[in-house]
Amino acid sequence: MAKELIAYCMKTKKKESMLKAVIKKNSKGRFAAEGETKDGNKMFLFLSEANALAAVKDGVAKKGW
Repeated sequence: MAKELIAYCMKTKKKESMLKAVIKKNSKGRFAAEGETKDGNKMFLFLSEANALAAVKDGVAKKGW
């Protein structure tokens, strides 16, 4: 899949790579990645199941469910 997760940072209004990403599954079954930017700002990104599992497999994110 990807070598990194890219998400939109609401504070800086830019797309940045997500660090310390943890992928979680919510009550409706959707996958979401939570992490932070290099400056420590929090980020959030919804993912498909295939992309979430690929990110965990590639070591880009940790499995949190």
